[in-house]
Amino acid sequence: MNKINKSMKKANQMKRHLKVSTGRKFYTCILLTGALQFWAKVSLAQADGNAGISEATGLIKGYFSTGVNLMYAIGAVVGLIGAIKVYNKWSAGEPDTTKVASSWFGACIFLVVVATVLKSFFSV
Repeated sequence: MNKINKSMKKANQMKRHLKVSTGRKFYTCILLTGALQFWAKVSLAQADGNAGISEATGLIKGYFSTGVNLMYAIGAVVGLIGAIKVYNKWSAGEPDTTKVASSWFGACIFLVVVATVLKSFFSV
């Protein structure tokens, strides 16, 4: 009876070892497949590096001119708001009207000058 128990234990140990071994092989296979796919994607991505950079440059140039136009529009809105505030202060007879007018006018000029300088600096 003792020999049968020993052989049963041995058989169970071999089954467990086989299951663990099969699981490790499966996970190793999955890991190697993933690594191979990653390597293939990386090597393909490197081939289009110059084309991607050229496309990004073109897109940024398109966005840049839109951004400059947006800065001009913001400058116009700031100018209108400033004009209304200065008019309200002037109508109320407040003494610091010139200071407020110069600060709002300066903000509008700053936005327009920055947009123009950036446009000419980047030669867009």
